[in-house]
Amino acid sequence: MAEPAPAPRGADPRAVYEQRRLARREAVVQRRRAVDRISNLRLLTAAVAVALGLAAWRDLVGAEWLGVPLLGFVGLVIAHERAHRAVRHATRAVRHYRAGQRRIDDEWAGRGHGGEELAPADHPYAADLDLFGTGSLFELLCTATTGIGRHALAGWLLAPASPAELRRRQAALDELRERLDLREALALSGDEIDGALDPAELVAWGRAPAAIEPARARRWRVLAFVVPALSLVATAGWAVGAWGMEPLAATLLVTWGVGRVTGRVVQRVHLSSERSARQLEVLARVLECLERERFADPTLARLQAMLVGEEGSASRAIRGLAVRLGWAEAARGQLFAPIAFALLWSLHFALSLEAWRRRHGPAIEGWLAALGELEALACLSAYAFEHPDDPFPTVEEGEPVLEGEALGHPLLPRASCVRNPIALDVRVPARIVSGSNMSGKSTYLRTVGINVVLALAGAPVRAERLRLSALRIGATLRVQDSLRGGASRFFAEITRLRTIVAAADEGPGVLFLIDEILHGTNSHDRRIGGHAIVLGLLERGALGLVTTHDLALAAGNEDPRVANVHFRDELSEGTLRFDYRLHQGVVRTSNALALMEAVGLPVPAREPAGPPEPLDPERP
Repeated sequence: MAEPAPAPRGADPRAVYEQRRLARREAVVQRRRAVDRISNLRLLTAAVAVALGLAAWRDLVGAEWLGVPLLGFVGLVIAHERAHRAVRHATRAVRHYRAGQRRIDDEWAGRGHGGEELAPADHPYAADLDLFGTGSLFELLCTATTGIGRHALAGWLLAPASPAELRRRQAALDELRERLDLREALALSGDEIDGALDPAELVAWGRAPAAIEPARARRWRVLAFVVPALSLVATAGWAVGAWGMEPLAATLLVTWGVGRVTGRVVQRVHLSSERSARQLEVLARVLECLERERFADPTLARLQAMLVGEEGSASRAIRGLAVRLGWAEAARGQLFAPIAFALLWSLHFALSLEAWRRRHGPAIEGWLAALGELEALACLSAYAFEHPDDPFPTVEEGEPVLEGEALGHPLLPRASCVRNPIALDVRVPARIVSGSNMSGKSTYLRTVGINVVLALAGAPVRAERLRLSALRIGATLRVQDSLRGGASRFFAEITRLRTIVAAADEGPGVLFLIDEILHGTNSHDRRIGGHAIVLGLLERGALGLVTTHDLALAAGNEDPRVANVHFRDELSEGTLRFDYRLHQGVVRTSNALALMEAVGLPVPAREPAGPPEPLDPERP
């Protein structure tokens, strides 16, 4: 089947994925047929070999004819393995595009990598905004096949980049957005890497001090050539009868002595190089995918240059290491072992392996860093391709600002996602969000927060437009008590609030997202404490949103820097209806009693709710 053409910009991503998925599925069918044909040929070749064997036994043909089917059988075994590998690759490609379709169809939750092991404890917003775990932002974004790429992506979600860096990432994503072939190649090449790669171990091996000091290496290199040469001369002289066994025995004794002196170091070099070379050899397939691309974007070109230097490409260097290791392992064969002993084979290749490590080892950390960043960019470029209606935000330097239209939550199905605006700046840096239960207050805070995370990672956002500065998020959306730690929910909340205030002390630009402020205390203390916390944050140049059920807290605000907005509900024929739309002012209704009645709890007769009476914050 013909290879699909590159996706034109603006093409329907699901249709593009479907076209490619069908092409790969057809490739699976064709390659399985090839496997079957090769299997049949192997059987036929085996039958021919048996027939020729019988014929040779009866002296009907020469025994040399048996070599023909045997050679053919060996060739078919190799072809069979290659065909099987092609089937596996095509099958993985089908899964790759099907996973992309599930992300587009909002059927991705629980099918990808949630990154739970990457979630730091006590992070100021990771748990609050569902960055990790099943159904998380990380699971939606992560198409990385290596732990290096996943760590890089997680780091971008956990720490905002500078405006300049964000603009560089956006430009890189714009070029990568349509590179479907590259993302497919990365997915297929990286499929078997994870369990075989320990980045910290590789970097440590590459940076480790010389196992053989340079002066000693020079002496050993001389011995490695001179002693085997003398052994060859002694052997040749003995073979032609020029002298007896004594010179040969002497050179072999010297060879044994050199082996004894160098053996422990040689063994250590071989063992450490073998493990690292195996890891790098697996990595080479992914690096080669990135090396052969042509990038116009400066960021992508810079990262690629870290893999393709003046001394050649990383993948070529790694394959050179694999060749050295393969020759070194030849000494383990029983037939070759005597020759390897006489030639000081292990010493030769220990010196060669150590020379490779001194030359290329310091670059390993750069290779891994470039791979991680490129794979993280590939993740975000896939998200950008799959969500063509989501724009890149405008990231500004200067005064804190967060302003946008039609923000939606990217983890909610697009069809049911209700969108709302956000407007926070130095004139009105805070908004108190009131509303009844289940009306959408917490979801609104999460919507704002997770779009800021996307924006400050360099990704497109679920909005019509978004303009923001480099903000630092602090949230209290998922604060919990701790039985083991002996901390109540209230204490856990004020501890987190203290962390947010401390972040604001470091400079303006903190975005606070406080859900049900001081929920665990009485209305009087909540009103006084809540106002003090919000105003204290504003004095420090922060901006943000605070939700509350306490109408007195919302209505008692008189600071012009703090505006009131609310979500409302409507009770119609015993059914609560929510529009999940943001409205100006303080909420006028409450639904707690209606919800209690709906689940069968006894409640008193209700009176129509009137406008809340502003309370004096000094009055208990």
